Amino acid sequence: MVRRVLSGRAGGRTRLRGAFAFCVLGLPTAVLGGGYALAVLYAGGLLSLTVLGLPFVVTALRGARRLGELHRWLVRRLLGEDVPAPEPLPVADGTIARGRAVLTDPVAWRTLLYLLLRLPLGLLSFAAAVVLPLACGWLLGYPLWSRLLEPEHPGPGWLDAAAVLLGLAVLAVVPATVRAFGTLNRTLARLLLGPAGTHRRLRQLEAARSTLLTENTDHLRQLERDLHDGTQAQLVALAITLSLADDALTATDGNGGGTAPDLARLGTLVSRARRQTDDTIAELRRLTRGIHPVALATGLGEAIPTLAATCGVPVTLGLDLRERPEPPIERAVYFCAAELLTNVTRHSAASAATLDVTSAAGRVRLTVADDGRGGADPSAGSGLSGLKERLAAVDGTLRVSSPAGGPTIVTAELPARI
Repeated sequence: MVRRVLSGRAGGRTRLRGAFAFCVLGLPTAVLGGGYALAVLYAGGLLSLTVLGLPFVVTALRGARRLGELHRWLVRRLLGEDVPAPEPLPVADGTIARGRAVLTDPVAWRTLLYLLLRLPLGLLSFAAAVVLPLACGWLLGYPLWSRLLEPEHPGPGWLDAAAVLLGLAVLAVVPATVRAFGTLNRTLARLLLGPAGTHRRLRQLEAARSTLLTENTDHLRQLERDLHDGTQAQLVALAITLSLADDALTATDGNGGGTAPDLARLGTLVSRARRQTDDTIAELRRLTRGIHPVALATGLGEAIPTLAATCGVPVTLGLDLRERPEPPIERAVYFCAAELLTNVTRHSAASAATLDVTSAAGRVRLTVADDGRGGADPSAGSGLSGLKERLAAVDGTLRVSSPAGGPTIVTAELPARI
């Protein structure tokens, strides 16, 4: 717990430094971009009645896209906000078609709006990061400045005390103000410099479709391998055992006459066939459970406790299922819980875990926490990254909090209806 608090404080200081750097270093780009946008609007309005109006606006909108790239880079480096690049301009044949594509490009117009809004926001951010601290220093040092400028200044008075108190108040609000402007700049960049909402949604659907197709193909191939290498081999072994048992029943002597069957050998073969039958049935149950868990027939309320009981670490359950999700959502939640509990058993070195599932107001939330060693990283190509992609296919999200030393908390949120 102490490590987690210290990690949160370190992250907060890092974000504060990034916001402060952006407020200071982002002023030149804010002035450049705002001046560019104002010049474009002013000159475009003047030239709109001439033949040069449309070519000028087309060129200016292309330039706005370039400035948007610069601002995205600055936001990513200083604020840590990775704004996805918007879709490129559509390819068109002919000068008129290309010009029409630029004039109807929502990305360029949104970038131009960003440049306009960024100018006052950049000035205010610079004031919060530079002017406020300078004013704080001046207020705190007012008793000294006043005596240096006026040697015959009277003794300490209420004005000196008020200046110091006001300086301390300003000093206290500077970090919060800088963080607030950092958040505003992140939000503005995310809304106006990234892909449009429809295109972003289209990208998510394309990624989800690709994930589902790949996942289904992998599952079919795995099922085929399991049937070929496991179940089929077990059935062949069973057939051989039964064949040997049949030979033992119909054994003959060397002259073609019948002999009494070897009951001991026959009993051994029957016992082996019985074990092989049990193993084959268990394997088939495992394969069918991977296709669709039987426990889900009665809902998550019955399936999750059964799943938690098979975990190698003691699990404390918390269920609040006020409404039953649709079958695809139940399946996603079930396999997500199974994967997370498997990770707890294999990788966390935990002594206890908790599993909470809630379903209410059209949302399903799954939380798995453990007291293990932490360090889980979805970006490292682990099973968590695949789990994140699987949840994205049903509009779900996955959040992982796993500092070194633990604890690890993984939260999945999904819609109850697709």
